[in-house]
Amino acid sequence: MTMIAPLAADRFQAFSTQHLGLMALALLGCVAAGFLGRRLARGDRTTEQQVRRGLCVALLLFTIPLQVLQLLPGDFDLGTSLPMQVCDLSWMLAAFALWTRDRAASVLLYYWASTLVTQAIVTPSLQQAFPDPRWWMFWGMHLASVWAAVLLVSLGERPTWRGYRVAVAATLVWVVAMMSFNAATGTNYGYFNRKPSVSSPLDLLGPWPTYVIIEIVVIAAVWALLTLPWVLSGSSRSQADAPRATTGSR
Repeated sequence: MTMIAPLAADRFQAFSTQHLGLMALALLGCVAAGFLGRRLARGDRTTEQQVRRGLCVALLLFTIPLQVLQLLPGDFDLGTSLPMQVCDLSWMLAAFALWTRDRAASVLLYYWASTLVTQAIVTPSLQQAFPDPRWWMFWGMHLASVWAAVLLVSLGERPTWRGYRVAVAATLVWVVAMMSFNAATGTNYGYFNRKPSVSSPLDLLGPWPTYVIIEIVVIAAVWALLTLPWVLSGSSRSQADAPRATTGSR
């Protein structure tokens, strides 16, 4: 009996019309989240909290059933089903940050969402096509994480150098944990053992383990650049708001 290979149409196609539409949706959602965040920041705290927590509940209601589905025996794959990628952790972090408005969680989400999650949106490592549950999970958690990060920044939870250091340290802990887990199980979470099967920016960074080291350095540098404007704008505001020294009349 001859096995028939799956048609390309049965798999998600990067930079297809569908993919371009999803990236456009991501941008429109960012604009809407920024507008909503600024409007809530100008309103009363009770309304702001209700909206944040409502979005948190909606995120959990969407993602948890799809995550559980991947853990069931019929769909479980040790290499892909466990929620251990940064993008998996990001939607959980987004839910926590939306509910609590915790500054450290919000800032860590900002760094992850603005780089690693966004990279996954632009160069998705996704085999399943619409309407597969994994398609819904992939796009739902990635888009929600980015939109939540924009909302929280617009509310005032902005990066600082302290937040930068915490984010780098937390991410390095995750890297070590994933490399240890991969070594023990033969999986490839974080793509630390090998590059994705689809084209990605990692292709530009050389062979293993060089690309892992370069990736860490590049991400740390990019995060520093993403922190600088917020720190400088915060310093400018502080100086502008500081009371001016007065001189006594002679």
